[in-house]
Amino acid sequence: MLRRQSLRESAARTYARSLPIVPVRARGLTIEGADGRRYLDCLSGAGTLALGHNHPVVLEAIRKVLDSGAPLHVLDLATPVKDAFTTELFATLPAGLAENARIQFCGPAGTDAVEAALKLVRTATGRSGLLSFTGAYHGMTAGALNASGGATDVRVTRLPYPQNYRCPFGVGGPRGAELAARWTENLLDDPKSGVMTPAAMILEPVQGEGGVIPAPDDWMRRMRELTAARSIPLIADEVQTGVGRTGAFWAVEHSGVVPDVMVLSKAIGGSLPLAVVVYRAELDAWEPGAHAGTFRGNQLAMAAGAATLAYVRENRLADRAATLGARMLARLQGLAAVHPCIGDVRGRGLMIGVELVDPAAESADSAVPPVDPALAAAVQQECLDRGLIVELGGRHSGVVRLLPPLTLTDEQAEAVLDRFADALAAAERTHRPPAQDARLLKTPGPAGPA
Repeated sequence: MLRRQSLRESAARTYARSLPIVPVRARGLTIEGADGRRYLDCLSGAGTLALGHNHPVVLEAIRKVLDSGAPLHVLDLATPVKDAFTTELFATLPAGLAENARIQFCGPAGTDAVEAALKLVRTATGRSGLLSFTGAYHGMTAGALNASGGATDVRVTRLPYPQNYRCPFGVGGPRGAELAARWTENLLDDPKSGVMTPAAMILEPVQGEGGVIPAPDDWMRRMRELTAARSIPLIADEVQTGVGRTGAFWAVEHSGVVPDVMVLSKAIGGSLPLAVVVYRAELDAWEPGAHAGTFRGNQLAMAAGAATLAYVRENRLADRAATLGARMLARLQGLAAVHPCIGDVRGRGLMIGVELVDPAAESADSAVPPVDPALAAAVQQECLDRGLIVELGGRHSGVVRLLPPLTLTDEQAEAVLDRFADALAAAERTHRPPAQDARLLKTPGPAGPA
């Protein structure tokens, strides 16, 4: 099957290259391959599987729709399934948005919801420009790519996204975030900046593909203040951060920010394709058919999504993600103390990133060592050899990302970390020559020489 896939599918395939497995069964955290091997899945469909694979409440919701005889394809017609999903979704939204919101059902992927959000704000404001951030990722269609970090569209102005480890201003911490906010404010208010008042600002509360970089809460509040004072709609891309992933039901809740627009997908479909835009009613300037999609009425996804949203809310899985995520971060930070190749450990809730670096390449004119994508790839392969599935991200694919399901148990978390630690040690041995290893082992950590 793997051979036929490589012969028949396009060169654009990604996960199949680094994860050459053939899943045949799955439950919760575990995937079983066609060869009988079992894997702990910390990719979770790139964050889609909030409850893991084939959770009983999701399967039951799908079976209920299938057994009811209800139509599975309804375009944008009203149905009991859609009404139940919308009601559950609105019950979880930040109160300041839910009380006066509209919802747009889009095509099945998050990138289409981003496209819809950009069209919406441009229609509502009559403006065309857009503010986005370095390191951003909003999808793979043209408009979403233009708002992402690697684009060159002049209609999109790139702003610095604050980071501690690789601060664009070289200072990090609250001071770095303050400088990033001041840069944004100056750009908007300087009549000679060359930036006209935009249609919107779009940001991720935690940059996922950018390397798992959480936005500081104070900075998020500043962005909300700056945009509100200038009548610039604020779009929060919660495609990957939503539904409890970061330790709050929606990541904007950490800072208390209420955006004008929220882009939602992945986990809201309960493992099936679903994407929506939720926005303030005053922005609802659409003409009929201004944004549509043949599969925007996915009944099975709405049923699975409603069941997932309710389960996460009723079982307080966001709180669980916060607690367990903090515990996992602490253990990974302990690993960093004895492994110089770990440059930074960061994340929020069960959205965790480990940036791998080459400490031997550190130079006097660089605050931190350069990223080591080859080592990250080696760690990913060693993890797979040990039955652990992880993803890579960051600017140069040098960040190992952990996105386990929110149903992760304490024992499973320990198993994940044990396998990761073993894989890291094995990758270090094979990736660096022994002489280099010996020199690096002399590097002191917080607890003394490693």
